[in-house]
Amino acid sequence: MATSDVKPKSISRAKKWSEEIENLYRFQQAGYRDEIEYKQVKQVAMVDRWPETGYVKKLQRRDNTFYYYNKQRECEDKEVHKVKIYAY
Repeated sequence: MATSDVKPKSISRAKKWSEEIENLYRFQQAGYRDEIEYKQVKQVAMVDRWPETGYVKKLQRRDNTFYYYNKQRECEDKEVHKVKIYAY
């Protein structure tokens, strides 16, 4: 790992759904903490998003397969508490 890698200082769990939680859910499903880690690992400047909602549209996993997401909310209420929020 490069010394430029940003490490989170703390972690908490999501309590209620929001657009931010929706996107974190998508990054975490694909195997990343969040957008910061995804951009570091994949060396990409932009993440593919739905223009209508701003939600993440497509992510490349560490094994180079792709996850494709819907325009609509995918993180159900029962999944919200699984989402980790990292503070830097």
